[in-house]
This record gives sequence, structure tokens and C-alpha cells, in this order.
Amino acid sequence: MTSEHTKEKTRDYFRKHDYFGLNEKDVQFFEQSTLPCFDFKGNIILAAPDKIARAPDGNGGLYNALSKCGILRDMQNRGIAHIHVYCVDNILIKMADPVFIGYCASKNADCGAKVVKKVDASEPVGVVCLCDGLYQVTEYSEYSKETAEKRNQRGELMFNAANICNHYFNIDFLTKVVSPRENELPHHVAKKKIPYTDESGQQIRPENPNGIKMEKFVFDVFLFSKDFAVMEVKREDEFSPLKNKCGSGRDCPETAKTALSKLHGRYILEAGGKFTTQDGKEICDTSSLNDLADVDCEVSPHLSFAGENLEDLVKGK
Repeated sequence: MTSEHTKEKTRDYFRKHDYFGLNEKDVQFFEQSTLPCFDFKGNIILAAPDKIARAPDGNGGLYNALSKCGILRDMQNRGIAHIHVYCVDNILIKMADPVFIGYCASKNADCGAKVVKKVDASEPVGVVCLCDGLYQVTEYSEYSKETAEKRNQRGELMFNAANICNHYFNIDFLTKVVSPRENELPHHVAKKKIPYTDESGQQIRPENPNGIKMEKFVFDVFLFSKDFAVMEVKREDEFSPLKNKCGSGRDCPETAKTALSKLHGRYILEAGGKFTTQDGKEICDTSSLNDLADVDCEVSPHLSFAGENLEDLVKGK
């Protein structure tokens, strides 16, 4: 799913790279809807004297777009039974993870989520929790510091299942439950810096949030689930988000690259391979994994999905 601003660029990128070895007919591009932007007084913002400022309707716009663009119908025609949905900003994503999909299917789940343990109580992430008998994601802005710091009898954070926007749905859940009830999903307020045209016709790019974008969240459908599954995974294996600019030190391009290099380096070490650093130090096992911080390492997905089938290529080398 793309926005109107990224659809053609995304399509061109896939064409340029020959769809990364996939059949072109198996790659579908579809566009999410947009909603008007408002200022803090409730007035519609103008992008130009004759044009309303609009913004994508959030990752929860997925469900409307799936129906409107015929993607659900296409899935049904192809006999697809299980769907994996994730957000694009996680470099360690395991696409169509057979373990996750198999786990959810084995539980007869209609909906599922991968989670990781929070780094600490103050980490700004939503958490998967049970509220009045229904599973939902509570955003970090929606619970207090005291709630975030609560601990159980084992001394662990009580609300510790960080949502990483990595979800499973079966086709019946999307077609028979979500589509008919999509209009029940709430809109969330996001305060943003929204370019606008002032009364003199000048284009203004504000330095501070000046308006509101309305968004739906992809995980709000958890409330509709009758058989929900949660699978906890290791952060170092499956979650390194890209949210900040270069040099930020956290959740930025440098940390994403390091996380991928470490994971793939571990795959190679566990398959019997080794590394030699620039100063001649030999790294042969995962106990020295931190020494790979300055090593660029990437395993092509054409070779291995999650570290399997590497032994013949790297063992003893």
C-alpha cells in the first residue's frame, strides 16, 4: 500500500529491480485514501488557494483500500488464506514468516501480533494488552508513567509486550469481519507541521505543528478478533525501526544498518563461517558479535531467509 505521493516512485523502483525476482503479476500496488487537514480551530487548511490540504488516512486506511482497490477480491480469487501485514520502517522484518503464520494458524487465530519486550518502562511504544476482555494496543501517550512502571511478582514490567506493527490475519477475518465494520474504526488525532497557503497566497512551511491530520491505526481491528494470538520474538532478530534522521543515535539509518549486519553476521558465524577485522582479529563465534559493529555484512534473501542453507557456503571460510 502506498500514498498518492509514493505510488509511482515505488512502482518504478520495483520495475528497476525487476521485481526482486518475483513474478510481476504477483506484486500488487494500491493507494490508500486521504483526508482533509485541519488547523487547531477546526478550519480546513488550504495547500493552495484552490486546493484543500490532504494527508494519507494512516496505516489503518489499509482496510478501506483493500476493499476499494479490489485487493481482497484478488486474494480470494488466488485462494490466499493467510495474510501477513507489516509497516515498512523495520529493516529486520521477516516477510511472510512461516513460523509466525504457522503459529497463528495452529492456534486457529483470526488475528495475531508479534511483540518484543520493551527496552525499559519509558520506551515510547504502544503495548498489546487485554482491556475488558478485548485485545488492543494502547499507545504510549495513552497510559501514565505510573502504569508504564508497574511490575508483576517476578519483577518484570506488567505492560511489556511492545507492538512492532507486525500482524497476521486470516482471509475470513478481513472479508467477513473487518470490511463490514471498517467504518467503526476510530480516527486518531496527529498534530503535525502542515504546509499551507496564507491569506496573501504565499506558501508557508511551518517550523512547529500547526494542524491536525486524522489517522486510523492498523491494529485497531484487534478489538474485532475472537481468537487473538500473540508471539513474542527477540528484538535483535526482528525489530530495528527507522524513525529518525542520520546521526540521531537511535532508530536511525546507522542503527538499522548495524542491526542488519549483526543479525546476518550471526547467521554466518552459526553456520561455521568467520570474520577477520581490519586489525587482523578473527571472529569465529557469536560471543564476539559486538566486534562486528564496524563490519558490513548482508546475506541475500535469494540465499537464505533466516540463516538456513549457509553452511556449505561459509563453513570454515
